[in-house]
Amino acid sequence: MDLHQIKPGSKVKLDDLPTRADHDILKADGKAQLAVLATQLADLQELLYAEHKQKVLIVLQGMDTSGKDSTIRHVFGDVNPQGTKVHSFKVPTQQELDHDYLWRVHKNTPGKGEIAIFNRSHYEDVLVVRVHGLMPKSVWKKRYDQINAFEKLLVEEGTTILKFCLHISKEEQAERFLARLDRPTKHWKFNPGDLEEREYWDDYMEAYQDMINRTSTDWAPWTVVPSDQKWYRNLVVAAAIVGQLEDLEMNFPKEVPDIEKYRSILEEMVAKES
Repeated sequence: MDLHQIKPGSKVKLDDLPTRADHDILKADGKAQLAVLATQLADLQELLYAEHKQKVLIVLQGMDTSGKDSTIRHVFGDVNPQGTKVHSFKVPTQQELDHDYLWRVHKNTPGKGEIAIFNRSHYEDVLVVRVHGLMPKSVWKKRYDQINAFEKLLVEEGTTILKFCLHISKEEQAERFLARLDRPTKHWKFNPGDLEEREYWDDYMEAYQDMINRTSTDWAPWTVVPSDQKWYRNLVVAAAIVGQLEDLEMNFPKEVPDIEKYRSILEEMVAKES
């Protein structure tokens, strides 16, 4: 996590950040580590749910094909769906447009004992809104400070926030689009409009860079995850989440008073019914 986390106040250039693993780790070893982390995450999620005191929000942002869906599937595949919720933020509905842009986000933040995963998020309002000129600059420019204040409120109310920007190269994106066309079972995921969005690549990179620099805070820093290699992307995200959950120092609730008395009662029931 420390390797790819953006320190608050620093100014990064996305072009200078790797899209592939920049150290010697074998794919087989990475996948083996991920399997261990997935088991640890499942245990920690059960503990979080049982303790029912703390809340965790995970934000996934990235260009098309960066692997937001796949990351959720591989990292959270072993967790109990009870207590884990995934929210995908598409084009706002008319009801959502009738409210402030954070309204639809706030109502989907996690409750006590829950992990909420945002597949895209409130950051769309400083990304696609900016790139396509859906709002004037005077409007979207204020949203960086508004989002920082919103996230600080969540943290002060007991939410731990982990934000991941899945960073891929333009070349890798093209290969993944082509792979979708090569596999009939993936045709449904291909949208011709995605190719039109590629024309805005440089604009998106500038918007993502500003997003990271303006909203990587002490209370909710960004982690920019090299995502050209799917296995490494999953490993970085899983390791960061497990490490953060371990730092929460959670405990199972106190056992029921007189538990041995109830054990004796149940043992007698089992003996009579066997």
